Amino acid sequence: MNCERLLKTFRNGDSLPVQDVPELVLVEFLQGIVELTGLGWRIASYFGVPDRDGARLWCVLSGSNEQLGVIRSQVEGSLPSITGVCPEAHLFEREIAEQCGIALEDHPWFKPVRYQRSLRPGHDAWGRDEAAVILPGVSDFYRVGGAEIHEVAVGPVHAGIIEPGHFRFQCHGETVYHLEIALGYQHRGIERVLAGGPHAASMAQMETVAGDTTIGHATAYAMIREGLAGMEAPLRAHALRAIALELERLANHCGDLGALAGDVGFLPTMSFCGRIRGDFLNASAVLCGSRFGRGLVRPGGVYFDCRPERTVALAARLEEIRRDYSGAVELLWNSPSVMGRFEKTGRVRLDEARDLGLVGPAARACGIMRDVRRDYPFGAYRAAAQQMAVEPGGDVLARAMLRWKESLASLEFLKEQLAVLPDGETLLPCGAAQTEMISVALVEGWRGEICHVAITDSSGKFLRYKIKDPSFHNWNGLAMALRNEQISDFPLCNKSFNLSYCGFDL
Repeated sequence: MNCERLLKTFRNGDSLPVQDVPELVLVEFLQGIVELTGLGWRIASYFGVPDRDGARLWCVLSGSNEQLGVIRSQVEGSLPSITGVCPEAHLFEREIAEQCGIALEDHPWFKPVRYQRSLRPGHDAWGRDEAAVILPGVSDFYRVGGAEIHEVAVGPVHAGIIEPGHFRFQCHGETVYHLEIALGYQHRGIERVLAGGPHAASMAQMETVAGDTTIGHATAYAMIREGLAGMEAPLRAHALRAIALELERLANHCGDLGALAGDVGFLPTMSFCGRIRGDFLNASAVLCGSRFGRGLVRPGGVYFDCRPERTVALAARLEEIRRDYSGAVELLWNSPSVMGRFEKTGRVRLDEARDLGLVGPAARACGIMRDVRRDYPFGAYRAAAQQMAVEPGGDVLARAMLRWKESLASLEFLKEQLAVLPDGETLLPCGAAQTEMISVALVEGWRGEICHVAITDSSGKFLRYKIKDPSFHNWNGLAMALRNEQISDFPLCNKSFNLSYCGFDL
């Protein structure tokens, strides 16, 4: 079967009629995913839309030459698992089973993703039937046998102000043989309430999918709305969105570098970066009045403009921040005690990262050249090439160093964009969505690839709106990073990934 010939291809942010998407019988659909991933394509999103007879399956794949592809199928009763030959399908398949009430055949680890529900026919999808719901984390955990093996359970309630998540370690002495991560405690049903939209509250909900990724998810939603309406935001709006997105990246990378320093007791960088992160957040507030960028991005463009005098002041302020930031981070690299804790800690091998489908800094720190801004450019990134950093080590040091290199690239990008900010409008009317269409938007958030998919019905409303935060790919990367590591290294490894609980629990 020539799978690439069957695949309907398009560009990031485009929309196409549902009827143009190839509908394959289930066996060909699954075989197609396996063969395409073997040819270098990667699963960007794979989900189900429940119906009376089972579920409609949709798979969005990302390929080379800026191409995305989509295929669909129908499943009734049970879904044969392809995880054994296509590991990156692992979580997607479990989620389909959980959300659509579809049993999986021969899945190597068939258990809940966020919460468990009955698979009896007729129950409402997303586990809304109270009789069908079991609380998050209430399931059997994998256990390693042996008289000297002990189990350590951490969370879901943690010390300090942190979101809930449960971590179950199988240990021999201090060595971790296996880490299992149970999430779902932050589940808010966002995807469910988006059905039938867009609603007046939809953008506000997008801005809180993951609160530290406001611009990333808001931009993806705006691209979806614009694609479905057949319009394009103005060039000035694209530039301002990119500026806000890079400020968001800088604030979080800076905060993470400070937190990594704190985890090994290196207080100078921790203190400096804590303050400098606030400077980056305040720069976002210059654009729209919100330190987290809320209210800026809207379908059709941006709601706030940046006047020339403010642009000049912002560029000057960022140059001052660059000097402070450089001084704070250079202290890390020049400290042997810090390097001794970072080097060779929490290593994820290249082949493991590829199999798991890691994205963003977690992937690039393993040597994988994967970045939406370069591979599937959107908005201002179509005209402005973004320098991509890659680190081959796969350990805490690689993930830290990558954040620093990306910070330098973002600062350079901001300098260029602020100097040549296009003239023109910032917001155009965004019309109603076209009927029976599918639209896909990829955005490189600070954690990695964000993917939004919208399918409209015969009235132009959302039949299904699927959100994939980069954390969906990367939590298993954290679990692999702890294999054969000391359990005392968990906080450091965890912070080096810094994944989102609420962005996963949709």
